[in-house]
Amino acid sequence: MPKISKNVVDSALRLAVFQFAFPEYFKDIDADAIAEKVIRFDKVNDRQFGILMTDLNGVERYIRIGAIVAEEREDMTAEELMQAEIDAYNTKQADKAEKAKTHTEKAKKDKERREKEKEDKENE
Repeated sequence: MPKISKNVVDSALRLAVFQFAFPEYFKDIDADAIAEKVIRFDKVNDRQFGILMTDLNGVERYIRIGAIVAEEREDMTAEELMQAEIDAYNTKQADKAEKAKTHTEKAKKDKERREKEKEDKENE
């Protein structure tokens, strides 16, 4: 069986846990199918719960869900802090998408240029 990359495996595990823990955000997902994958959440400590799941490579993995309490801030409310973090994440994702698009377009142009150069060389 080919080994699936760490990024893909970890992303799939996170998605499965989040789908189970927060089904209201994943209305198009079959909750029963997700529940079948979940053994149980166990309390690890006062800040975390853990779960054992099998990843796409067939390896059992330990996934932790933690609760992080943000520090109080003098310069912004809790709601403003949460929105600032959401906005920062969305901005980073948009930047990544734009870089990927630019990279894909450049790769396509470079390939076309190489093919044209090869064609020109063969025609000489």
